[in-house]
Amino acid sequence: MNIELSLHETRVIGCLIEKEITTPEHYPLSLNALTNACNQRSNRDPVFDLDEADVQQVTDGLIKKYFVNEHGGFGSRVPKYQHRFCNTNYGTLKLSPQELAVICELFLRGPQTPGELRSHAARLCPFSDVTEVEAVLDQLALREDGPYVARLPREPGKRESRYAHLFSGEVSAANEQAPPGRADQDRQEIALTDRLSGLERRLADLEAEVSALKKRLGDPGPG
Repeated sequence: MNIELSLHETRVIGCLIEKEITTPEHYPLSLNALTNACNQRSNRDPVFDLDEADVQQVTDGLIKKYFVNEHGGFGSRVPKYQHRFCNTNYGTLKLSPQELAVICELFLRGPQTPGELRSHAARLCPFSDVTEVEAVLDQLALREDGPYVARLPREPGKRESRYAHLFSGEVSAANEQAPPGRADQDRQEIALTDRLSGLERRLADLEAEVSALKKRLGDPGPG
């Protein structure tokens, strides 16, 4: 696969795919609607705060790559945009409805477990159970024109592995962006561990002082 997209490019394409499926009556999208979709507070990770100039620049780049098309209908005063990323006459990438739903959610939310994907992608295409999601992920990972997804190493304490798309290049647990708040949580856990270790040392010192004091006072101790 020779496609490599930036984080902002996957967000724009993901939003266009999402809105084409969920709100076809409002698709293609104007620049304002596309910007609002990119900055949406729900169903997005990470959350962006892009302005229209930012989105226009990304969209112009995608137009040059033939992944987005400017759509100007008869009498339309405002340019509107639609994706040409897949399932069109302009490209060779063809995805089933379930494959498209999975890729779209990975574009919009980043790496996810099969259970998370089943829940999030249900608004785009139904999945009967997690096993069906796992089968679609396997298809995307083994496609001859791919692979399009990869399974990440399972995190300590987690029951399921997460999957990431490969349209932005290879991914690994080492270079993957930490979830929001993870760094702060790690620092808090380290600080708590250090504090606990300090308390344990102070308790051991106090026990030693009490033992020495008893010996000086001639305390025969329990017995």
